[in-house]
Amino acid sequence: MTDAARPSLTPPPEAEPPVRHPEAPAPGESIGSHYDFCFACGPAQPSGLHLEARAGEGVEVFAEFTVAPTHQGGPGLAHGGVLVTAMDDALGTLNWLLHTASVTARLETDFRRPVPVDSTLYLHTWVEAVAGRKIYCSGEARLDAPDGPVALTARALFIQVPLEHFVNHGRPEDIKAAMDNPDLHKRVRAFEVNP
Repeated sequence: MTDAARPSLTPPPEAEPPVRHPEAPAPGESIGSHYDFCFACGPAQPSGLHLEARAGEGVEVFAEFTVAPTHQGGPGLAHGGVLVTAMDDALGTLNWLLHTASVTARLETDFRRPVPVDSTLYLHTWVEAVAGRKIYCSGEARLDAPDGPVALTARALFIQVPLEHFVNHGRPEDIKAAMDNPDLHKRVRAFEVNP
């Protein structure tokens, strides 16, 4: 794909500032996993990241996870794909503040420094702008402290989708398990009030 064919990560001139939904989690409030078996944030995923996120001010999220030995790439270092997964999930968690469902259309990540096993990564993500169904967002991850050295940065484009997107494209047994989860039903109903 040529650069001209890739969706831009720069908001167009007609893009609008993001608006935090009035029913979004309050600043500082924990944002639970969107699905128990999500590799990034799901508590039922034994070797997952167990990313923990909380709402920030405006349309921003703070998240963290500790790199486990099962997340290695090179000896003693986090796998780059694991770091991108953490960033993608933290960016996707911004949906809870906008009260919409969206999927990643493009994610560009720059690695700034190695991330050792047993270190904690502190992620900060925010929405830059919204244009129609497009959500433009950015993030950074810092090593071992919220103000530690920057380990990676990212820019992303998410596209809003109807909830049916997940039902129509997911594996049937996983969809059934999710639909049988009453806690997930509460979260889905929260998105149904989105204007």
